[in-house]
Amino acid sequence: MDLGIKGKRALVCASSKGLGLGCARALAAAGVDLVMNARGSEALEASAEAIRKEFGVDVVTIATDVTTLEGQAAVIDAASNVDILVTNAGGPPPGNWTDWDREDFIKALDANMLTPIALIKALVPHMIEKGWGRVVNITSVSVKSPIPALGLSNSSRAGLTGYVAGVSRQVASKGVTINNLQPGIHATDRMVNLDGAAAKTQGIPVEDVQKQRLASIPAGRYGTSDEFGATCAFLCSQHAGFIVGQNILLDGGATNTTM
Repeated sequence: MDLGIKGKRALVCASSKGLGLGCARALAAAGVDLVMNARGSEALEASAEAIRKEFGVDVVTIATDVTTLEGQAAVIDAASNVDILVTNAGGPPPGNWTDWDREDFIKALDANMLTPIALIKALVPHMIEKGWGRVVNITSVSVKSPIPALGLSNSSRAGLTGYVAGVSRQVASKGVTINNLQPGIHATDRMVNLDGAAAKTQGIPVEDVQKQRLASIPAGRYGTSDEFGATCAFLCSQHAGFIVGQNILLDGGATNTTM
């Protein structure tokens, strides 16, 4: 399918690896030029160069922590005229509800709620001026089905979801759509860390943790960054203009719900 976005320009955050990289690659495959951001320059440059060689699109890299004010300013300056925004940030560490204090919540809110909001506020007005734009926020299945050990993520990402629910309906008439993708278990570095933490907490091998997780996924496997990216690219396409303020689960059927 021709997504109709060749020649558009996108900012994809946290895109040196994992789900963010999957989104960047899928957009590049559709002919979209990229602004890629991540904290680590080495992995970012390697991923960007691979995309340039494979897809022939223009790629600008900004190695900075986008959760800081300085990082946000640098990314916004480089991406001031983008047509597409994909927000993404690594999730807060797991733990017990008694472990977290105010500073832990502030860090989680900065990364997973306030940073996406800042980018939306900075970049969507230009999309409105052009009469076309797409915003996709990578949140988590925990917004729909809270995960006990991920209380920081549950709360901060739910806050972003509430914000998007209102804003998306205010800008839809301007040709700009805003939606959220809710990943479940995917084969990424983040999942490796979570599997390891669960194994340590339970005192069992990582392989046993993975077997437990697979038993909860009707698809019988972890998701891939490529299929996640393809869904993101569709939401950014010309064909998705009537999808507004939605939260789309990509969890292999693990969340047992009718809505």
